[in-house]
Amino acid sequence: MTTAHRTARVQRETSESSIDLSIDLDGTGTSDIETGVPFYDHLLTAFAKHSLTDLTVRAKGDIHIDVHHTVEDIGISLGTAIKQALGDKRGISRYGDALVPLDEALAQAVVDISGRPFLVHTGEPAGFEYHLIGGHFTGSMVRHVFEAIAFNAALTVHVTVLGGRDPHHIAEAEFKAFARAFRQAKAFDPLVVGVPSTKGAL
Repeated sequence: MTTAHRTARVQRETSESSIDLSIDLDGTGTSDIETGVPFYDHLLTAFAKHSLTDLTVRAKGDIHIDVHHTVEDIGISLGTAIKQALGDKRGISRYGDALVPLDEALAQAVVDISGRPFLVHTGEPAGFEYHLIGGHFTGSMVRHVFEAIAFNAALTVHVTVLGGRDPHHIAEAEFKAFARAFRQAKAFDPLVVGVPSTKGAL
């Protein structure tokens, strides 16, 4: 079993955004995040803390137009970094699940580090996608971030909102549930020999 930390750095430049993102999957959950989108900073900080992933993000984008490009490009970069940092996936648990409350909100997430990108995302209340959280972060972006992460990290992810009224609480519960499930999935399991797949590869 390796003791080396699984790390990656991704730098992404487009006409819409400039991203510099670093992760350590074997960290303690420390974060240093500046995206220009305050509520997204909050969600990514929660992801880092509860997944025990050290995360540094520096991003500049055309948020004067809309937060969409910056938020999406950070999600793409985070997914890419996760895939790189996971390496050959030897010895990992592979699967994780979590049920996380935040006051009245309750979210469940299940993660499979499968090598097969897939997202199932259900249960957000009607109108959530139109709500501006913090006056700038549209509720629809929550699903969009999970899509970007799942497809670029090659994860199978199921996120289900089981209850909730406050959009801030719902979004944060979703991110915390995803973080806790990912924490389990990326963890090394001392009983696992090699890659946890009958195919021999993930």
